Amino acid sequence: MAHGFGVGFLSLTLALLVLSCSQALRIHSKTKTKSAVFLSPVFELEPGSVVNRIYYNIDFPRGHIALKRFHAEVVDEAGNPIPLHETYLHHWVVARYFYRKDAATTKDDGSIRNKYLSGRNSGICQKDVLGQYFGLGSETRRTSTYVPDPFGIELGNPAEIPKGYEERWMLNVHAIDTRGAEDKLGCTECQCHLYNVSKDEYGRPLSPDYIGGLNCCYDHTHCRVIQGFEGAKRSLFLRYTVEWIDWSDHIVPVRIYIFDVTDTPVALNDSKVDSYEHSCKVEYEVRESCKATGLTSHGCVDTKRTKLRLPTGGYVVYGVAHQHTGGIGSALYGEDGRVICSSFPIYGKGEEAGNEAGYIVGMSTCYPKPGSVKILDGETLVFESNYSNTKPHTGIMGLFYILVADKLPNPKLPLFSQL
Repeated sequence: MAHGFGVGFLSLTLALLVLSCSQALRIHSKTKTKSAVFLSPVFELEPGSVVNRIYYNIDFPRGHIALKRFHAEVVDEAGNPIPLHETYLHHWVVARYFYRKDAATTKDDGSIRNKYLSGRNSGICQKDVLGQYFGLGSETRRTSTYVPDPFGIELGNPAEIPKGYEERWMLNVHAIDTRGAEDKLGCTECQCHLYNVSKDEYGRPLSPDYIGGLNCCYDHTHCRVIQGFEGAKRSLFLRYTVEWIDWSDHIVPVRIYIFDVTDTPVALNDSKVDSYEHSCKVEYEVRESCKATGLTSHGCVDTKRTKLRLPTGGYVVYGVAHQHTGGIGSALYGEDGRVICSSFPIYGKGEEAGNEAGYIVGMSTCYPKPGSVKILDGETLVFESNYSNTKPHTGIMGLFYILVADKLPNPKLPLFSQL
């Protein structure tokens, strides 16, 4: 889901803002499900270049609806899918916010901080970190995001929109052009020496022990390419497809939770309410290679774990992890050790878009039978992220996304037809 985040890329307060003028391509309906395909504003890339931008007030379905699916991929002006070995999609993220109706619409809503409110998901990271509704990276083409019937992500409920505000949506796209790159993996892992940067995007000096990550591959940076390599500048888009149905009492709403394996919650003892302070860092690194220990590749696994408490539980209806190249799977466990969901990467084996060799092109998902997987209120979960450490990795992520329903569907009501 969605890489990008340095932690800044997930916050609605990021500084890099551009004109939102996405174009609807087509809209059609199939049975009760409606579908729309849109294009993001255009972004230009040449060999080695990076774009990491936020587009506010993007085209998005309006009204009181249930979101059922969100799919996205990078395409060129002719609509041709662009393979990861040419343009690496580090992440895309879609988040909700509320904008004051009496405020003039500008090129970038985010430039007027007091004119909007966050409409983040149910948690559990601090502030707006990982507050998106959907978000994926290189795995975007082959990862299912379908919300099973009769569940749905409720949007546009007038009772939930603050008075005097309207619901809007933002899109963050982080892409790296690796055509002609000296080290493609190094570019996608944002290794600082390949970008020749010593300061972050805000001009703050980087720590000497920071060797790679989002602070080195921000907007307008450039990854080193082979001397003499030439490639054309290209105009690209993120093409995104949204599927939804009109809201009705037959739909069971779900809450979105995103967990970060770098999170180290600290209990707040000064509060009468059982609460925690979270510190999601979004990315981490695997510095030591097991080759130096003489272990075989089967024993070369870096495992990172954290414990997270879910204040309000419910029935899990969907789950998926997010990892980068080198990832070998993640799992979410209940307090008693039961597996809530395991998610594993799918690596490509070819050259074509959606099957690029050496890249994670999909993540397996969990669709438990309704009622079969329940998280209790206040239950402590264990999140585990596993990477191969046959070589070091920088800027990697371990995230887990789940949808949770408060109740089960009424068995007497008919389910909606799946596409």
